[in-house]
Amino acid sequence: MSERIPYTATAAAAPYEGIAGSLPVSVLLDNVRSLYNVGSFFRTADAVRLERLFLCGITGRPPKKAITKTALGSEETVRWEHGEACELLESMRAREVEIAAIETSIPAVDLFDWRPRFPVCVVFGHEVDGIRSEVLELCDTHIRIPMLGSKHSLNVATAGGVVLYELLRKYRRMLENAGIRQ
Repeated sequence: MSERIPYTATAAAAPYEGIAGSLPVSVLLDNVRSLYNVGSFFRTADAVRLERLFLCGITGRPPKKAITKTALGSEETVRWEHGEACELLESMRAREVEIAAIETSIPAVDLFDWRPRFPVCVVFGHEVDGIRSEVLELCDTHIRIPMLGSKHSLNVATAGGVVLYELLRKYRRMLENAGIRQ
């Protein structure tokens, strides 16, 4: 059996060496009720070196046992803050951050066709009710994840992983196209 080593110590990590600092992406969780989902977002945020995680509305925040259980310590390493969703989004808009709602709606763009304008903030909402209308109004873009099954949805934390890794892929590609060492 081979010994486990960190991904960054492998040759496969070389294409990501051009990504200095954090991925220019933040996530805003608005009214995500499950502490386990919040913990999972922390874990994924650490994995992609997310810029910041914003916890809004009823979204739980550390320290909470259920968050710690799924975050596995990443709640200590990921930059996060608690705030009011609309105020945070208005502040980002003033800094020309693209704000993208992960929401299936009529004007939504397919995740794999979307051409994000970094820096980006992706917004996720309540597991059942989705993103509140006043928050949706502040979003520049609506993004949908292709759904071929009968349920037409993913768990919010799973959706977060899909979106964040696609953004990491797109950011890496953007750097390669700009001639930044990869």
